[in-house]
Amino acid sequence: MSRADNRPPYARIAGHYRDLIESGALVAGTLLPSIKNLSEEWSVSAATVEKALRVLKEERLVAGIHGIGTEVLGTQVSLSSGAERHDRSSRTQSSWGVGEKSSGHTAGVVPAPVDVAEVMGIAPGADVIRRSRVYRDAHGIVSHSTSWIPVRFAVEIPDLARSERLKGGISLDLIARVTGRHAVRRVDEETARIATTHDLELLELEAGTVAAILVLTARFLDSNGELLEYGVDLGAPGRTRRTTSEVLR
Repeated sequence: MSRADNRPPYARIAGHYRDLIESGALVAGTLLPSIKNLSEEWSVSAATVEKALRVLKEERLVAGIHGIGTEVLGTQVSLSSGAERHDRSSRTQSSWGVGEKSSGHTAGVVPAPVDVAEVMGIAPGADVIRRSRVYRDAHGIVSHSTSWIPVRFAVEIPDLARSERLKGGISLDLIARVTGRHAVRRVDEETARIATTHDLELLELEAGTVAAILVLTARFLDSNGELLEYGVDLGAPGRTRRTTSEVLR
């Protein structure tokens, strides 16, 4: 069972229609229900509905047409970070976004590359668990995602090193249940780069393709500041990074 949605009503309404639009369930040209109908359906005031529609307009997902209503514009295909997938899993027990599936799950204990070893505070070439998968939606590949996990967890949680989709949540969920160690802090970074030859291979693009990609990383730390997981997501070219948050006054 998913956890309760504690967002304010306007955010829940905007999120509901954002998910429908981004999944392709509502296509460009579709008219949303009237403000009156939405107010009745969601049991909220017209002002709350107008605020939700304003959010969708600011995100360029819909547009108001005078005398007609609110029209769906469609969407730029979106990209979730590892941190957002973790949040989603906490609510729904699944890291998939709306309309997404994952494939190509591989895992094993491997020598740590230099850049990963530096982040994890281990020697280059030391053993580390690597879990990789590809997220896809109706538009194609969303991202290639890799989780780097300290090798000590392979003993307590052998499934982490097996090449299959984890059952019962993502790796951090399993670590928390088995060891009692929860991620309480995370450090997110976003960079852009021209895709390397290896990036092209992971994103199933033709060799020699010149494309800019987003690289999203997240370090998940427990209450003692020890690293539980280092996630790296390579966003496919053309994916849009979008976040929505409350502005405190």
